[in-house]
Amino acid sequence: MSVSATLFDLPAKEARKTAIETRMAAPGFWDNAEAAAGNIQELKSLTETLKQFSGVVSAGDDLAALAELTEEDGSSASEAELRGEVDRVTQLLHEAELRAMLAGPHDLRGAFITIHAGAGGTESCDWAQMLFRMYQKWLNDRGFESEIVDLSPGEEAGVRSVTLEARGDYAYGYLKGETGVHRLVRISPFDANSRRHTSFASVDVMPELDDDINVEVREEDIEVETMRASGAGGQHVNKTSSAVRIKHLPTGIVVKCQNERSQHKNRKMAMSLLKAKLLRMEEEKRQSELNRMYDEKGEIAFGSQIRSYVLQPYQLVKDHRTDEETAKVQDVLDGRIDTFIEAYLRRKMAAK
Repeated sequence: MSVSATLFDLPAKEARKTAIETRMAAPGFWDNAEAAAGNIQELKSLTETLKQFSGVVSAGDDLAALAELTEEDGSSASEAELRGEVDRVTQLLHEAELRAMLAGPHDLRGAFITIHAGAGGTESCDWAQMLFRMYQKWLNDRGFESEIVDLSPGEEAGVRSVTLEARGDYAYGYLKGETGVHRLVRISPFDANSRRHTSFASVDVMPELDDDINVEVREEDIEVETMRASGAGGQHVNKTSSAVRIKHLPTGIVVKCQNERSQHKNRKMAMSLLKAKLLRMEEEKRQSELNRMYDEKGEIAFGSQIRSYVLQPYQLVKDHRTDEETAKVQDVLDGRIDTFIEAYLRRKMAAK
């Protein structure tokens, strides 16, 4: 088994890495700190990717040599060693293939994950809380850092809305396919008659943008309001106006951040979230125009139902875009959503 370097387009990635290193060595590179930081981040990602992909190619070559030796030897011990090595290289190849799929313009970045409860009061608020927990557990298991940016609790249970910041390389690339409406069917724990209820919650995943990303937000186009934070936080929450609410007047987009004690930090994070929303709006406009021009069929639009989670009368989680499904509903709700993420990435790769 020999793994070709061309499978992962290593020459192109090596050329890109060399180009960035040349740029860094040129005079004036540090004159623009934001652009320099972006180049350094890209160089770091390319270096890690090349190391991973080169390791797969090398492991494939070693496996081919081991297979020849095993064929000559013919012992059961050699065959057992070969099977173990095949499993190891297969896993390395699988991980490298996933990384190769994360080639979008913002895939490397962190992410903002916003969850809104749909119509249905307490039922939907509780479902939004369940999704919030699912993504928190996935991020934690994957080694990403996460922090609550804003949270509006439900009146009786759950959350009306919550925004979570996910920090770490490729958080957006992995989670971008979670955008859409998620549907839950279960016997309601809030219904005294134990009737089956259907609840909805929407998930929106946006890239966390650096300052070098050019999304223009003019001061005269925003309305900034400060207020006291709500929710947990003790005496500090009640005594300082650190929470920041920003409204973008041309579009009507409103963002809020109450996570940090510093009003300055909350404003900075709120502006980052606003830029992400504006970028998403522009990308949707472009995609809508492409759909109109080329009459694409079968593309699921933003905000449509993407996945169903059924707890009663049977147990099943099914993604309606990829047909990926599993009966292990509790595993999924505990954050084990990798099969759904991978199926979506493979579908998008095949569509290209």
